[in-house]
Amino acid sequence: MPVIRALPPELINQIAAGEVIERPSSVVKELVENSLDAGATRIEVDIEQGGARLIRVRDDGCGIDPDELQLAVASHATSKIGSFDDLEHVASMGFRGEALASVSSVARFALTSRAQGLDTAFRIEVDGGKMQAARPAQHPQGSSVEVRDLFYNVPARRKFLRAERTEFAHIDDLLKSLALARGSVEFRLSHNGKPVRILKAARDESAALQRVAEVLGEDFPAQSLRIDHAAAGLHLSGWVGLPTASRSQADSQYFYVNGRLVRDRIVAHAVRQAYADVLFHGRHPAFVLYLELDPVGVDVNVHPAKSEVRFREQRLVHDFLFRTLHEALAQTRAGNVGLPAAESPMSSAPPSYSYSMGSSSAAASSAPAWPNALSQSRLSLGVRDDPLAGYAALLGEPAAGATPLSFAANAPMPDASEEEAPPLGFAIAQLKSIYILAENAHGLILVDMHAAHERITYEKLKAGRACSNLRSQLLLVPLNVAVSAKEAAAAEEHADALAEWGMELSRSGPSGVVVRRIPALLEGADVAQLCRDVLSELAQHGSSRRLQELENELLSTMACHGSVRAGRRLTLPEMNALLREMEATERSGQCNHGRPTWTQLSLPELDKLFLRGR
Repeated sequence: MPVIRALPPELINQIAAGEVIERPSSVVKELVENSLDAGATRIEVDIEQGGARLIRVRDDGCGIDPDELQLAVASHATSKIGSFDDLEHVASMGFRGEALASVSSVARFALTSRAQGLDTAFRIEVDGGKMQAARPAQHPQGSSVEVRDLFYNVPARRKFLRAERTEFAHIDDLLKSLALARGSVEFRLSHNGKPVRILKAARDESAALQRVAEVLGEDFPAQSLRIDHAAAGLHLSGWVGLPTASRSQADSQYFYVNGRLVRDRIVAHAVRQAYADVLFHGRHPAFVLYLELDPVGVDVNVHPAKSEVRFREQRLVHDFLFRTLHEALAQTRAGNVGLPAAESPMSSAPPSYSYSMGSSSAAASSAPAWPNALSQSRLSLGVRDDPLAGYAALLGEPAAGATPLSFAANAPMPDASEEEAPPLGFAIAQLKSIYILAENAHGLILVDMHAAHERITYEKLKAGRACSNLRSQLLLVPLNVAVSAKEAAAAEEHADALAEWGMELSRSGPSGVVVRRIPALLEGADVAQLCRDVLSELAQHGSSRRLQELENELLSTMACHGSVRAGRRLTLPEMNALLREMEATERSGQCNHGRPTWTQLSLPELDKLFLRGR
């Protein structure tokens, strides 16, 4: 029979290192976070051979007292918490006190530090877990940590290291993410003796945006929205990329909770839903977001590398994030997102949206009311004159006729170069019966008329849907659906919320539900699959938008078929009416499928095409 024995401290630390120290970037993360907790304003990171040979982190923080140097590299020794109450209110980046002990057990380790107010620095060295006595050394105020020959005594771990370039790329990405979290700190990174990255401390909003541009690309500031909103004890700030600036991979997404970079499924789900109506299929948004809340409301002690958190009020956080981002993206009307990148200096701040958590239904009415330069008795764009006809017919209700835009038939064309000109200017021609060409104060506007009218019709259908009483349809024969026990419990718990959406469910057993009613708009849908999808989201996230998403898909199809088609010749008054509606419609920068509806060619860009001024 195997004998139970206590493990030696060196083996304990090496086991801990297996959880915390995955690769050289993991070491850099732990050391830089210690520097940040020490109040450093300047951090230098020197790397050799991708971190396999040397990792050196130097800071100007408060330093470590000589009597505490040896304790600093001991297991579970820390100055950041001292009780369970401290753990619940932890605000520091680190708190477990095992990072230095783990690193020193798998590398040749040296720590040099000079505490604030002292004239002399001291240095200790640890080789494979064997610590030497502290001795005096020369060093300015702050600390330096050297990690040489990582995993030299654990060959099995060392052979799993990737190529030098790959490991350094991980370190570079990590440092950029930490730099976004602490804008007031200067970061310097060098590799094999050559400077690679210098991120100056950001003292104001413009400098902070400059740092964001250095990390996410120079085009990001001009293609992003500023977010700053607080409610229910939560504060969300930062920048979110416009849907038209989406990426093929989710590699430009940075979300911080109380200054800590985290990956969380609740956050990912809320962001994905907020962009669902405007993002092209398979694309990913770019964002840098900071969520601030009471430390008691979030548990950071759920992952060895502290890269995940658990919110105590998950549904509150999810709904707050979704509504904040959803309402901000709703303001991205065509022509209302600033100058194109060619004319907008990178240092200029992107549009900012601050608002309460109230409804955004009045957003369209708050759009600038530009004077109608042209008029005619009636603008006949087919379904545009009665955009709710299809929806009303589906519900068996009469549709209220839409108020047509009136224009004067022979009014003179205004000067689009005037400062009072509307954002999308005035139409000048139609190209191939597909695109509208318009002139505004900055240059040439091109509009995909079908995509634009599709979004306008879609938003009107959604508005009409929201104002109508929800009709549900009684199933001829109630349907029994087998679900998991967790999903059955969710059906019982959220029965009232489901009823508001026209879906009547009741629990029929430990792992079964009975469906009696579904929304009339979803007639013909796979009821069993619909039930499972909704209950799965309710069980996992505490809320579900699956019913609304399916209804929106139907409304989107109706809008697509009811919008003006390519090949239709429009008059100038009709084109101008479409431009004015785009300016007043939420999310009109993209069609229902996430494709852009318009683009701007500025005068400098046009001059560049013809080499003017050269």
